[in-house]
Amino acid sequence: MNSTTIVQKLWNYCNILRDDGLSYGDYVEQLTFLLFLKMADEQTKPPFQRRDAAATIPAEYSWPALLKRDGDELEIHHRHTLEALGKQAGLIGVIFRKAQNKIQDPAKLRRLIADLND
Repeated sequence: MNSTTIVQKLWNYCNILRDDGLSYGDYVEQLTFLLFLKMADEQTKPPFQRRDAAATIPAEYSWPALLKRDGDELEIHHRHTLEALGKQAGLIGVIFRKAQNKIQDPAKLRRLIADLND
């Protein structure tokens, strides 16, 4: 995937969230939270295989935990994930401090997660 494709994909995500009534700052924030969880998960896989990355995000709040859920269960889990990670010690707690899920439509949240996973 080249940089043009990545930028286009990112703008598509922004359009989805903007159409849902989120402000520019809100949709950048929400995408950042999701991208951070995805990247933390990728750091645990080849070629990186960083064990410390796995320890950073507890398994119950990891990217794979989001992938397993759908509908209202997904929205509730994502909200709890943001709250729990905001209480973590260190950098994770700083990144997620006072984080709130502002994506009200579980179907749109599912679509963003599925698209980011591709």
